[in-house]
Amino acid sequence: MSGSIDVAEPGFRPMLSIGMGIEVFASNWLYCDRLSSYVARMISHNRTDSLLYANLLSSALNELLETINRAHGPEGQLTCRVFRNGPSDLIEFDIPADAATWDFFKDAAALLGREDLAEHYRSALLADGPLDPRIGLFELAVDYGARISVERGADELVRLSAVLSLEGNPASA
Repeated sequence: MSGSIDVAEPGFRPMLSIGMGIEVFASNWLYCDRLSSYVARMISHNRTDSLLYANLLSSALNELLETINRAHGPEGQLTCRVFRNGPSDLIEFDIPADAATWDFFKDAAALLGREDLAEHYRSALLADGPLDPRIGLFELAVDYGARISVERGADELVRLSAVLSLEGNPASA
């Protein structure tokens, strides 16, 4: 779904902010896993089952980061911010973006709003040939119940936002 998710909404509190050059991030695929694991451990300390929560959040973050690794502009700062409101975490990424990057995320957001997204996701999973580079976003929306939005930011940035409620979510059990 497209449109922004408002972090100014009452209750969302900042938990963590981290940034790095996109050139460094994109230089090694393993940074997706390392960064997702680090961020998840840092903000899972006060959950009912912090280990389970960290594992689920790390998996979700990894999908976002792998998508960003596949689609980003050639230079600039990648920033990740995490906010919390009760059982929900809002993850925001500001991604350096050229026109092709914006088109990629805009098209992905349009697909996320489809009524038949679950069917589209399953078809993409079982398709022959190369993996659809948007598959991680589809997974988060279908399997994790994530609300995902994309908006064009200032200074050639794309803001990718995902709201996840991993505790008590039937998809996470």
